[in-house]
Amino acid sequence: MDKCEELISEYLNFIKGVIDSEDLPLNISREMLQQNKVLKVIRKNLVKETMELIEELTEDKELYKKFYDQFAKNLKLGVHEDSNNRAKLADFLRYHTSASGDDAASLADYISRMKENQKHIYFITVELKEQVSNSAFVERVKSRGFEVIYMTEPIDEYVIQHLKEYKGKQLTSVTKEGLELREDEAEKKKREEDKAKFESLCKLMNSILDNKVEKVVLSNRLVESLCCIVTSQFGWSANMKRIMKAQALRDTSNNRAGKKHLEINPEHPIIEILRQKAEADKNDKAVKDLVILLFETALLLSGFSLDSPQVHASRIYRMIKLGLGSDEEEPMATEDTQSGGDAPPLADDTEDASHMEEVD
Repeated sequence: MDKCEELISEYLNFIKGVIDSEDLPLNISREMLQQNKVLKVIRKNLVKETMELIEELTEDKELYKKFYDQFAKNLKLGVHEDSNNRAKLADFLRYHTSASGDDAASLADYISRMKENQKHIYFITVELKEQVSNSAFVERVKSRGFEVIYMTEPIDEYVIQHLKEYKGKQLTSVTKEGLELREDEAEKKKREEDKAKFESLCKLMNSILDNKVEKVVLSNRLVESLCCIVTSQFGWSANMKRIMKAQALRDTSNNRAGKKHLEINPEHPIIEILRQKAEADKNDKAVKDLVILLFETALLLSGFSLDSPQVHASRIYRMIKLGLGSDEEEPMATEDTQSGGDAPPLADDTEDASHMEEVD
């Protein structure tokens, strides 16, 4: 049979073989045979045998790499579907990380390299591995010396929905709220001071962005970047939203994108200048434009798409125009107004006029 779901799981459909059994009753209908308890035993044993064969393959690194390149999606589908063998299948997964270089590493390898004070397995889901090298989300985590797993396949989003932990270590996304990084007393004190200092700016930005974000907070994950967009703990990540949007037969009523949170970097000079301008005049139109522009830029950098790219482009053009010293609300100067207007007369013109009077 090409397909025999009663004997082997769908995610192991690449397995080929012959089953010999003396225990199956053959003098009954096929429908009754499919419900036979012996089939369940055979199925269980087949999965067990397959796990043992794959485990033997892992001992040969090069051979397993060839196998994994071909059937990685099957193993990940197994993590998604097979709760009984999820822990064993998790052993077979391989990912590139911030410390693995060109070689993919197992979750066991990751744990062996974890720091003493590290409680979580950090990961990020993106479309391409190259996108995370300078990602804002991994700045603080990498600066602390923690390794980050790069998950680049769409099926990885489904894997992590079921693989919440591995060998007692919780898997934590660096793109979602609630990222916990251990801080010393000096860092905690500075965070409290920054929180009080930027409280009014966060409230103003929240009111300007209105329903675009749930809240604006200071970030503990940014080092050099200005700001980023994170999602709620149980909502879709930006990568998951991109995947679901690409589904041809997606259910538009099931939207778990959740609310977005804008995190700003209190150490960045632009945020400090924005705070000063906001305190000087909360109704400054430039402040409003800058806040919206920062938000839309953060959306793009965080992997989201813009609802109205044309509006974003128009706002950038307007800011460029202001940066060049042209006020958009004032009419463009004509040649007549440039040569005349309120400008004082030139000294040479005055002297020429006096000289003409004398001649007359």
